[in-house]
Amino acid sequence: MDNKSAKASGVVLVENEITRITEWNFTKCGDNTGWHEHECDYAVIPMFSGILKIDDGTTISESSVEHGKPYFRKKGARHDVINGNDFSCSFIEIEYL
Repeated sequence: MDNKSAKASGVVLVENEITRITEWNFTKCGDNTGWHEHECDYAVIPMFSGILKIDDGTTISESSVEHGKPYFRKKGARHDVINGNDFSCSFIEIEYL
């Protein structure tokens, strides 16, 4: 698993000693962030309603997300996030440094 196939683009919007806020954009179905491990607790705010596929290295699960409805995860999550929709989508990731 490597990031060579990653097609999603991440743009850091804010970064300081407390938080890093990144907007992740997926152009088409199958675009992915690339395999990564979260070193900090984080929250995600989907900017769409639809499906994100999560590859944890063993299985690929589907998560239904709702536009504007945030969710929180503890540090240590290891995965690749994949657009499971037939449309472009994005989310805002807030990392608590």
